[in-house]
Amino acid sequence: MPFLQDVATAFTLLTRLPVGRWGGSDLARAVWAFPVVGLVVALCGGVVYWAMSRFGVPPLLATSWALVAILLMTGAFHEDGLADTADGFGGGRTRERKLEIMRDSRIGTYGAVALGLSLLIRISALAALGRPGLVLIALVAAAMAGRGGMIVPLLVLPPARPDGLAAGLANIPRWSAVSGLALVGLALLILLPIQVALAAAVAALAASLALTRLARRQIGGHSGDVLGASEVIVECVTLTVLAATLR
Repeated sequence: MPFLQDVATAFTLLTRLPVGRWGGSDLARAVWAFPVVGLVVALCGGVVYWAMSRFGVPPLLATSWALVAILLMTGAFHEDGLADTADGFGGGRTRERKLEIMRDSRIGTYGAVALGLSLLIRISALAALGRPGLVLIALVAAAMAGRGGMIVPLLVLPPARPDGLAAGLANIPRWSAVSGLALVGLALLILLPIQVALAAAVAALAASLALTRLARRQIGGHSGDVLGASEVIVECVTLTVLAATLR
């Protein structure tokens, strides 16, 4: 079934789960399923947090272990993109040099700082919520919003390179992008009070659009690293809003 193939393709792209044999080859079509991946990954993190809480582990430590579980599932794919994007945008003078730095597997100062701050923001925001139920809601909302944040650059920008992940996600079907963003909006409305859902949606969209604009100026398009950076930044922004509004 194309529906299940899309989901399997999205999981193959965004996680380490061994579901590749069920996936298809059309990455662009599978974009709508990106938030579904976020949902499953967040549920696993929520279960880890709940289990830790049951054994009396303090919120800050329980949140750290929940994030460990999430990063094991995703292979820190998005975090790698954030670090490479920070290094490239911060360290390169020309478009070509920025793209060259982003392809380098080594991490520099800009990348290390961006990665450390992103982990600190997420752990602090979730620990501030404390209760397992609220943490689960925040994890799901932020993870789905983050994967939705990856869709915005794909809609607005061309690929920055003729090869790699960006090229495979060129010309995504509009129905797939709209469906993915609609899934995020629906999830926020179901999980959160209406005012909080609207605030989170506006903040997430603003963060994704800001990075999209920056990517256009820096490298003239999107790349796999930019998509990963968008996911992490939108997660951080969403969790910040939820930590400030959910009690």
